[in-house]
Amino acid sequence: MSAASNHETLNVPGGRDIKLWTRGVPVEAEARAQLIKTASLPFIHRHIAVMPDVHVGKGSTIGSVIPTLRAVIPAAVGVDIGCGMMAAKTSLSAADLPDNLGSMRSAIERAIPHGRAAKGRDHGAWGERPPPLAQAGWSELKSGFDILIRKHPRLAKTNNHVHLGTLGTGNHFIEVCLDERQAVWFMLHSGSRGVGNAIGTHFIELAKKDMRQWLVNLPDEDLAYFKEGTQHFDDYIEAVGWAQKYARINREVMMKTLVQAVRAVIAKPFEAHVEAVNCHHNYVSRERHFGEDVLVTRKGAVRARRDELGIIPGSMGARSFIVRGLGNEDSFHSCSHGAGRAMSRTQARKRFSLQDHRAATAGVECRKDAEVIDETPAAYKDIDAVMLAQKDLVEIVHTLKQVVCVKG
Repeated sequence: MSAASNHETLNVPGGRDIKLWTRGVPVEAEARAQLIKTASLPFIHRHIAVMPDVHVGKGSTIGSVIPTLRAVIPAAVGVDIGCGMMAAKTSLSAADLPDNLGSMRSAIERAIPHGRAAKGRDHGAWGERPPPLAQAGWSELKSGFDILIRKHPRLAKTNNHVHLGTLGTGNHFIEVCLDERQAVWFMLHSGSRGVGNAIGTHFIELAKKDMRQWLVNLPDEDLAYFKEGTQHFDDYIEAVGWAQKYARINREVMMKTLVQAVRAVIAKPFEAHVEAVNCHHNYVSRERHFGEDVLVTRKGAVRARRDELGIIPGSMGARSFIVRGLGNEDSFHSCSHGAGRAMSRTQARKRFSLQDHRAATAGVECRKDAEVIDETPAAYKDIDAVMLAQKDLVEIVHTLKQVVCVKG
């Protein structure tokens, strides 16, 4: 039995309803307009579910759950296919951490490539020869990639194997956290890196081309879709499935590398991967809801089936949560993927000073320079309000507070 729902419903004339878990959380007018466009598509199943971290995205809204019948929208999945979170509880406690957390942060930054290309070198990649952990991960992916590039040769020239086990940029991060009992957790956020971006971009372009060829009138060109039974539909489902596997393995390789890096700093032996959670929040999957087999696209949302564990991170200065799903059917068994942006990166850089950022991240060993102001905590919604708005979707199992944060 599903938990009782606590949503508001927006009726869309000529389209499907929109159910919003946004009480106490602001929703920008542009996001509502974008949701209405998506809800007007003819193949939406039942309704669209909107999470409390909702904000404007490309094509469809981030923080939305879109169930479709015999069709899929590539831009709704997006270009960071399989982006998600991984967290692992360790046997360490706060007392085991070094007094100088800067040394731990430096060790992690040395161990895991992150950031953008600079001065002709991609600092976010391994280089010509990735380490054994990354090579082992790629061995699980190579055969699927070979099939993919036979069908779509333009995807061959991607930095796939040299990005596996690396962080990326933007809102991707690696953290060392403490829970409510002062146990140490490792947590990280990343996806399918450059190869996922290439796959997403390629199929979004193909979908737009198909729409033009079939003279399909769309409320937004970025809502271009593939219909089941077409070659592009089958190819996309195969490609997106591979990219989601890449993203999952990418996080696993990073977590193993993270454990190795911390072991080099902390002499005390410890175990990790106790209560490990690894979940996507930008992806599509085949599921059954309200008596129908559907494709569920979660764009900035986590699956939250009854008793299923998930991760809802705050910002780089706020709390994060390990949650257990309540199996709410109206949400298509989903919850938010984080706090959600309250403003654009450009707005954040204009509004907040370096002093604001340093005050907001006090007590966290992290970057405190001008290049990360767009990721400052105040650029995001209040995570406590977000959690309250979805109290009928998940229950909190652990509350985590970061002490070290690595940003790309």
